[in-house]
Amino acid sequence: MAEKYTLRVAGLTRELTRYPVNDKLDIAAFIMFSDVELTVKCAEELLKKVTDFDIILTSEAKGIPLAYEMARQSGKNYVVARKSVKVYMTNPVSVNVKSITTKDEQMLHLGDEKAALIKGRKVLIVDDVISTGESLTAMEKLIEKAGGTVVQSCAVLAEGDAADRTDIVFLEKLPLFFK
Repeated sequence: MAEKYTLRVAGLTRELTRYPVNDKLDIAAFIMFSDVELTVKCAEELLKKVTDFDIILTSEAKGIPLAYEMARQSGKNYVVARKSVKVYMTNPVSVNVKSITTKDEQMLHLGDEKAALIKGRKVLIVDDVISTGESLTAMEKLIEKAGGTVVQSCAVLAEGDAADRTDIVFLEKLPLFFK
């Protein structure tokens, strides 16, 4: 039976399953998909903590429900950095990213239509978990290439050493499990 980690966030409790990243490290999988109550409460709590912004940027895919709910509650739009170029994306702006939860290096892309929404705007980066900061750095580069300004980065959870960062807003710490 898989080990569990009890997470308390935004007034809610969830049991997270631990999964091996490699033979020396496990992570507790935080997945907001399908958990509407958790998404709504986390969005509400994060919006109380973040600075003023014009638009939200998140990366595909796990941050999308949170970004949508934060956009809905704030009345501001959001943009999704895609992991592959779609046929409708003209002149895409692209950056590389290597995440702790993804085996291979990936790319993040914005088509020129979405990049135009960011240009000259104050952008709030939203993610479910910030761990190594690689996804965050990639989104910062996308915003810079699109001509926007990062005003703040936020996530529901800061995993491992990310919890010591002073440049991000988060609701709770999520430990790493070393073997």
